[in-house]
Amino acid sequence: MISQIFILSSKGDHLIYKDFRGEASKDSINVFYEMVTALSGDQTPVVMSHKDLHFIHVRQGGLYWVASTKTNPSPFTIIEFLNRLAALTKDYCGSLSEKSVRMNFALIYELLDEMVDFGYIQTTSTDILKNFIQTEAVSSKPFSLFDLSNVGLFGAETQQSKVAPSVAASRPIMSSRGEQGGKNEIFVDVIERLSVVIGSKGVLMKSDIQGEIRIKCFLPTTSEMRIGLNEELSIGKSQLKGYSSAVRVDECRFHQAVKLDEFDTFRILKVCPSQGEQTVMQYQLCDELPCAPPFQLFPSVQKDYVNRVLIFLKLRCDLPPKSTALNVSITVPVPKGSVSMSQELSSPDQTAELQPKNKALLWEIPRFPGGAQLSALFKVDVPGLSSASLLEVGPVSMSFELPKQTCTGLQIRFLRLAPTQTGLSQRWVRYVTHSDSYTIRI
Repeated sequence: MISQIFILSSKGDHLIYKDFRGEASKDSINVFYEMVTALSGDQTPVVMSHKDLHFIHVRQGGLYWVASTKTNPSPFTIIEFLNRLAALTKDYCGSLSEKSVRMNFALIYELLDEMVDFGYIQTTSTDILKNFIQTEAVSSKPFSLFDLSNVGLFGAETQQSKVAPSVAASRPIMSSRGEQGGKNEIFVDVIERLSVVIGSKGVLMKSDIQGEIRIKCFLPTTSEMRIGLNEELSIGKSQLKGYSSAVRVDECRFHQAVKLDEFDTFRILKVCPSQGEQTVMQYQLCDELPCAPPFQLFPSVQKDYVNRVLIFLKLRCDLPPKSTALNVSITVPVPKGSVSMSQELSSPDQTAELQPKNKALLWEIPRFPGGAQLSALFKVDVPGLSSASLLEVGPVSMSFELPKQTCTGLQIRFLRLAPTQTGLSQRWVRYVTHSDSYTIRI
């Protein structure tokens, strides 16, 4: 049983507040935010209590989605509801951000009225809610680059001229009446998150790939969709026969609406997608990287003069020549007490800065073509530098995006709708890999 639901910005601004039962005062918003900000570390507890009031929250789109209750419901039920509320807000508003929530507060209040009655959850189904929601969304132009906090695929830099426009999927599922932009479109996105640890000698020590197939549907009527995956896809090592170049994953999970009667034989997923966004398949591959790591780093750390450290980094991109990595960021821990830095970069579009509070230097590369090699020399001034201080340099961590790339090799063979939709319907398939944790030891 839910007493209150409220949405806060990262700065604690009150965006949405709904009291269902009148059991708690509005001051509970400030109490929650004070509790969250008082805790140290990035991962705050999902469930917190103050006197007889319990707070359950999730972070989505840089916002706090919070439910308070005085009873003792299942936390997993409330967490699932809050995640679903965030997903529905994204579906109906087009994007998930503080700006879109402010611009569509009336729509979100209408969603809450239909989803919850006197603290009891009624429905979270898009197909049911679209029959009752009358408020039209106010679209806001999304940020043009790939948003990692939202793990969305609709950034301009991740799309090329032959695929859908960057704002095509960042629009509400319910287009305005008479609006010509409401096309019958469906987007199938293959997203992979790469975690890698590379030793100081360039040897791959650990790797993990988390992937999912995500659908965003703008079709007005539901029809069965058939998604064909690689025919040589194998699940688990027991299915891998001989030495063929099969695409392998250790395990996978499917959405409850996915029909698997043709999956074992033909690797075909069948689903009737509802309007909005949903994940139809999740998969994982551990302790194995089918392709070479996308980046190799060749570092050199030396002591120069009395109070200066020379850090030379040569970074090579091992992607195919026609591929490009975007938003590459390299973070290098530096000795404690570093006060200033000068740098020599190999191209003018690169940037670098010293972050004394984080005891690290940040090197950013907006575009990194496959097969290219870039270098940088950093001269860091450290008062009272000793030989032991050199051990504080490293390990190096990287973040990046790889559009049109999957590390596992998973591909969509075909995407078919049956029966055929009346009118013109467009189907888009997109791929992206981004770094979850990419660490290189020095």
